[in-house]
Amino acid sequence: QVQLVESGGGLLQAGDSLRLSCEASGRTFSRYAVGWFRQAPGKEREFVGGIRGSGRITYYADSVKGRFTISRDNAKNTVYLQMNSLKPEDTAVYYCASNPSILVYTNVEKYDKWGQGTQVTVSS
Repeated sequence: QVQLVESGGGLLQAGDSLRLSCEASGRTFSRYAVGWFRQAPGKEREFVGGIRGSGRITYYADSVKGRFTISRDNAKNTVYLQMNSLKPEDTAVYYCASNPSILVYTNVEKYDKWGQGTQVTVSS
């Protein structure tokens, strides 16, 4: 059974930085892509970014490009989401998700394993 556990959420002010972690167990983690998604109240879950299994290729939504960075440490079975220059509109529950391929997809249906989510709240 694959399990993903996010950590690192919190309450911050605009301009702050935060790093989220997604620790995986139960799957040969380094083979698979991991995506980060977020869901704000009343909105659909949206793609934030993703990283291929190798860790050499990353993708980002336009809304976070240049501010967020995804990396992974396969030895620790962990993927990170570094968030800089946070804005109030970044407020959401953030989820990591794994899909059984090396490719990063932007749509939630492609991912079969999800973490429980971690709340990030950014005040102005």
